[in-house]
Amino acid sequence: MPSATPKAAFLGLGAIGRPMAARLARKMDLTVWNRTRARAEEFAAQHGARVGKTPRETAAGAEVVVTCLPTSAEVDQLLDGPDGLEAGLARGALLLDCTSGDPAASRRIAARLGAHGVAFADCPVSGGTNGAEAGTLTVMVGADDATFVRARPVLEAFGRRIDHMGDVGTGQAVKAVNNALLAAHIIAFGEGFAALAKAGVPAGKALGIVNASSGRSFVSEVLAPERVLSGRWPRTFRLALLEKDVRIALSVLDGNGVRGPLLHLVGEIFGQARAALGDAVDHVEAIRLIEREAGVEIRG
Repeated sequence: MPSATPKAAFLGLGAIGRPMAARLARKMDLTVWNRTRARAEEFAAQHGARVGKTPRETAAGAEVVVTCLPTSAEVDQLLDGPDGLEAGLARGALLLDCTSGDPAASRRIAARLGAHGVAFADCPVSGGTNGAEAGTLTVMVGADDATFVRARPVLEAFGRRIDHMGDVGTGQAVKAVNNALLAAHIIAFGEGFAALAKAGVPAGKALGIVNASSGRSFVSEVLAPERVLSGRWPRTFRLALLEKDVRIALSVLDGNGVRGPLLHLVGEIFGQARAALGDAVDHVEAIRLIEREAGVEIRG
């Protein structure tokens, strides 16, 4: 690989991180790390990347480092210790955190790294694994102006819409509120269509009306026909992670003095669904709990 090719690191090869890293590997000299090393080795063999033994080694010499982990707590853990990511970041490096994390945690991380001359941006993404594979993700960036200018060319490897939302933490705040709205739409759809099913209304016909009217949403247009009416229930995004995102959104509301009774109720319902269904189920399967309680299935 030519020496002029920028060096980058990617940590966190999960369901969405892996295709993001694959697209970044096309543009940069990439080193990867994953908690399950075999997954990193498989990725490296397929995409011509290197594997770092530790987060510190992975970040060594990299101009830009991208993290994509389940929560901000994992990002904090990755930074710590003699073999941690912070020890490997050089002065002048750029850390882009694509975790759907906590804005307050990101502000702490930004201050911590800034003391060592490392720039930081929170860059959560939306668009799922299909968007990551196609390079069409929406990226919400929280950073100062100069850092956003540096981050944009990197994020263009996997993002189509890249918006600067404000200072550090604002990208994650927008992502959390977006996902809280998704959670609200899931619950509202499940309750409304369970009632229609019990009333004898064919779900497919009702869905056609809703999607031609003002009640339509991403849930009704995409998720409901693909997952609920079909009865397939594929597992692409864990309910546990969406419940975590709703809790982050509630912290944004609470921290800004917004009472938010509706979203707090959505948070309670998703907490109950997580407790009843477990951490492994898909986020849309919260509707299955509604079906169970109503004694009906939404199909057809």
